[in-house]
Amino acid sequence: MPLTPLDIHNKEFSRRLRGYDEDEVNEFLDQVIKDYESLIRENKEIQNQMLALQEKLNHFANIEETLSKTIIVAQEAADEVRNNAKKEAQLIIKEAEKNADRIVNDSLNKSRKVSLEVEELKKQASIYRARFRTLVEAQLELLAQEGWETLESSSSRDSERELLRG
Repeated sequence: MPLTPLDIHNKEFSRRLRGYDEDEVNEFLDQVIKDYESLIRENKEIQNQMLALQEKLNHFANIEETLSKTIIVAQEAADEVRNNAKKEAQLIIKEAEKNADRIVNDSLNKSRKVSLEVEELKKQASIYRARFRTLVEAQLELLAQEGWETLESSSSRDSERELLRG
């Protein structure tokens, strides 16, 4: 057990014939008591400061741990958001590609239909033209036949007779 200032103060030394000067020893002991009390107070203050600093250190260690966990959670959340955004972007791209394919296929089908309709119209126009040509040629042949001239001459005679009768 360490000495206390009271122990030093109450210390009694045995007396001998040619011993130390009692006043001088008492003055020295008083100085030792003061210094010892000062050291004890200083030690207590340092211990209190050490406890306060230890508490602050623990507090900052807790803050550091909390920040570390928060950073990890934030990184995980950011990774999750990034992954979700990538997945969503991929879905959007796939949907857009599907729509683009559908639009292209619809356009190709419509183009084929229009092309078939154009071909059909060309065929019909060609058939119409051939029939019309045949009709015109047949009419021209009729007109070119000799029977028209006799018909015209008999027709003009009939007209003259009618005029004469009347």
